[in-house]
Amino acid sequence: MDEFSAYLERTRELVDRALAEVLDDYLDGVSEWLASPIRYACEAGGKRFRPILFLASYEVSGHQVNNRVVRLASALEVVHSYSLVHDDLPCMDDDDWRRGRPTCHRAFGVERATVAAAAMVPLASWVVAEEAKALGLTPAECAGLVSELSEAAGPMGMVGGQVLDLIAEGRSLSGEELREIHRRKTGALIRAAARLGGRVGRVGVETLAALTDYGESIGLAFQIADDLLDEELGSQGVGPRSDRELGKATYPGVFGTEQARATARRLAEEGIAALQAAGIRSWILEGLAIHVVERES
Repeated sequence: MDEFSAYLERTRELVDRALAEVLDDYLDGVSEWLASPIRYACEAGGKRFRPILFLASYEVSGHQVNNRVVRLASALEVVHSYSLVHDDLPCMDDDDWRRGRPTCHRAFGVERATVAAAAMVPLASWVVAEEAKALGLTPAECAGLVSELSEAAGPMGMVGGQVLDLIAEGRSLSGEELREIHRRKTGALIRAAARLGGRVGRVGVETLAALTDYGESIGLAFQIADDLLDEELGSQGVGPRSDRELGKATYPGVFGTEQARATARRLAEEGIAALQAAGIRSWILEGLAIHVVERES
């Protein structure tokens, strides 16, 4: 295992432990009718890419990561997990399996899964507010973090992107329309992860601007890479129905596989260039940009 892969594995384990702690603490006293599907959704495994990106961006500040910071980072995984539960619902993509096990609504029923997912964004905001306060951030800083996370998850971010995606089903889209869907539905939370890590670390204005540009670039690259993987798995008859089968527009569908792949690589390079232009030297962030477009899952 190379150094970067070892970093990903080690940090993923840190996030998994912190997420379990957070769920224990913040779901204490919550009815198991609601708590069980939330735990199921959040503890389903996965790459933990968004919390890892948060932590790598935080480290740009020069501060050392501690358990409180990892607990705060885990809130991003709660938001991401909420989006997967809703994506899988019968009224959306109607998927029965995710990460090798039944989707949340198959395990707990549609009603419980829907209500649990609805609770997960305010739960994540609560975690951010409380953990930021424990880290010594000011009330104004805590409010700013919650505001940014809420914007990324809400109608101008993930939910807005899902709306555009639903409206676009079965239609031919321009490249700009497709970019806007991806920028909101997937890119908004990835961009927020990079920015929130910097904000918790109290980086300067120029550094935060570079992290913003970096997050914007790799957020779109991430979704293009997902589109390419979806096409590949679909062509092999592996996994759930592909987005193209569901009538959704994809980068390879609109631009072709080779151009989509080239665009993802270019975006990763632009993200790295944004860091370097601001004097940020982070082998982890640079490695994440490359990993986004070269990953196989």
